[in-house]
Amino acid sequence: MCGIAGFIDKKKKDEKKKIIKEMCDYIKHRGPDGEGYYIDDKLALGHRRLSIVDIKLGTQPMFNEDKTIVIVFNGEIYNHEELRKKLERKHTFKTKCDTEVLLHGYEEWGIEVLLKKLVGMFAFVIYDKNQGKIFGARDHFGIKPFYYYNNGHEFFFASEIKAFLGHPNFEKKVNKQALKMFLIFQYSVHEETFFENVYKLKPGHYFEYSENQVQIKPFFEVNYPKCKKAKEEIKVELNELLENSIKYHQMNSDVEVGSYLSGGVDSSYVVSVAKPDKTFSVGFNVNGFDESLYAKELSDLLHIKNYRKLISADEFFEALPIVEYHTDEPEANLSAVPLYYLSKLASDQVKVVLSGEGSDEMFGGYNEYYEPTILKIYACIPLIIRKGIRNFVKLFPHFPGQNTLIKYGLPFEERYIGHGTLMEEWEANEILADNLKNNEMICDVLKPVYNKVKKERLLTKKMYIDMHFWLPQDILLKADKMTMANSLELRVPLLDINVFNLAKTIPNKYLVHQKQTKKIFREIANKKIPEEWAKRRKLGFPVPFSKWILEEKYYNKVKEIFSKEYVEEFFDKNVINRLLEEHYNKKKNNGRKIYNIYTFLIWYKVYFIDTKRA
Repeated sequence: MCGIAGFIDKKKKDEKKKIIKEMCDYIKHRGPDGEGYYIDDKLALGHRRLSIVDIKLGTQPMFNEDKTIVIVFNGEIYNHEELRKKLERKHTFKTKCDTEVLLHGYEEWGIEVLLKKLVGMFAFVIYDKNQGKIFGARDHFGIKPFYYYNNGHEFFFASEIKAFLGHPNFEKKVNKQALKMFLIFQYSVHEETFFENVYKLKPGHYFEYSENQVQIKPFFEVNYPKCKKAKEEIKVELNELLENSIKYHQMNSDVEVGSYLSGGVDSSYVVSVAKPDKTFSVGFNVNGFDESLYAKELSDLLHIKNYRKLISADEFFEALPIVEYHTDEPEANLSAVPLYYLSKLASDQVKVVLSGEGSDEMFGGYNEYYEPTILKIYACIPLIIRKGIRNFVKLFPHFPGQNTLIKYGLPFEERYIGHGTLMEEWEANEILADNLKNNEMICDVLKPVYNKVKKERLLTKKMYIDMHFWLPQDILLKADKMTMANSLELRVPLLDINVFNLAKTIPNKYLVHQKQTKKIFREIANKKIPEEWAKRRKLGFPVPFSKWILEEKYYNKVKEIFSKEYVEEFFDKNVINRLLEEHYNKKKNNGRKIYNIYTFLIWYKVYFIDTKRA
């Protein structure tokens, strides 16, 4: 795993060298084992290396035989040996690295054909001197991050936004228009990030830069073709694909590979197949917030050494500025902090870990994917009637079922807006400063995506939305950033393109049945792990933040930031402090909304006030 950076301009080589070194120093944590640079009159490329495969020879930037093509690469290509065999007929290889396979694969097939052949996680940039073109690509699902800065006359790119801070021409400005949707979704949903003119290269896309023009094109799109295979036939094929993927992800390394382990089915299944020597788990010493005991039990059953840490409230709050620095953009998923500590724990023992991300979005694992029959019947009532009921129940104090009636008073495309949503548009506007209140709607963000699955069933639509938003922009982002913050490579063997190509064909009835989510995957997993683990309900990383801020010490920590002068630039201070007081006095549970606001303010403080860090 590594970090890459680069820029295109007409500065002198000596000046370029100094700048690219500075940019790469900002992402040194992604690759503490080495650094390398390529500089010419047109561009500068930089690379920070975390040595995993071919430790002695795999330095970057890497060149083809006549040095007319150069590459910097972050990721792992799991089918590189198969591709290498095809390429060795015409090309000379100097290393055992997958990087060189990308290099010669581009020479042989061109960028589009190459991308369609790859199995793995990747973000890379290729400079073709003969054509005078630069290509960059990001993997199918967005496992690896890739950002670019484009203000019309300058073009930079990197694995992390903070690398741009090393370029003297980077204009660091807050994109305030991203804030409203962040409050609603708890993560950054727009293509333009929280920094003006900084964009995410979308998963499954590549760019071509030539003559000061940037063209962005897709090479992969999520779709759901129909399947007529019997359930047992699917299970046999899926079982083989999953086990092969775990084997590839584990074996493609010259260093030890460990595994994360929670109490859930995903990581438990990965560990049961991989059988690593070491597993890693974290939890909180608060009743109902510690799954790590289940992880210890399974590790003991499999005779695997388990490393476990319980995180205190003080440690949680101390880590927040570090977490918000490393995520680049505001991140309000509570699980980012325990993931940071989990990565820190693992990095003391290994360089690579396996994890279970991606299974829920592919196999229908989230609790929200199940809808009780009564709600399905209620959803059949004409929308105009449900809207009337929605508006009527809003007039009353909270009562059991009120939130459901409010939610189901919306059309499906507006009531299901992703896994991690926190509030409606009017609530976000109420919290925001007057100059930031706007008419942007959730449907403005989701409609272009929903339009691509108009004719699909509701479960498929939900998974499609989460594959495009929740998975790449929250789950995978924090997984990459928290592991890389600790110079640790994370691999997600369940989220494999070959696995997905079968998973996308599985009929809904085999995914969610009655109250059981992820049914077909659980049945496969149950052959490897005890039934208690295979059937355990999805929990994620439960974090007791809402409980902690009922204590005076942690209430005061939040209150201190909510009272800062700079808060007025973004929020109505009276409103956000009212939310905090209501929660502290146990009148209303506003914990998640408070955390959303709190993390944004910490992120802003890290990047725009405490500039010694950023």
